[in-house]
Amino acid sequence: MPLIEMYERPGFLLRRAHQISAAIFEGSCAALGLTQAQYGALTVLSLQPGIDQTRLAKALAFDKVTVLRVVRGLEERGLIAREVSPNSRRQMAVRLTPAGIRLLKKAEGSVQEAYNRLMAPLDAPQREQFIALLQLLTDGLVDQARAAFVPVSREPSTD
Repeated sequence: MPLIEMYERPGFLLRRAHQISAAIFEGSCAALGLTQAQYGALTVLSLQPGIDQTRLAKALAFDKVTVLRVVRGLEERGLIAREVSPNSRRQMAVRLTPAGIRLLKKAEGSVQEAYNRLMAPLDAPQREQFIALLQLLTDGLVDQARAAFVPVSREPSTD
């Protein structure tokens, strides 16, 4: 296979796009010390306080090891707290701390800046088409995923 064919393959381009996306995000949020994974976890926890780690992993499409690493890092920074779930003694419920709430609020501008930089090469219709095609691809291949994805409600939990 000629090298140019490899460079035009979806897997190569998706991996490269992910590298760029992560670099842009981490550059925008460097002063906050926030990664995409940490931001995702904080966002889910802001909408679903007290969610258990298993549901948090599924809401982010992470495996259990990855979510545990992210949760431990956030807990060490005092941004989240874990406690035994009232629903199951075998599960840990996770909540934002006041420091976590403040950091999430403080990150809003940086996260928007990262999004704007990532999407800058596309005009508005291309952005919509790009997101729609990514959604079609991920929905169509959900059975191939290594980690389950179960989105949570956008509304705050009433637990």
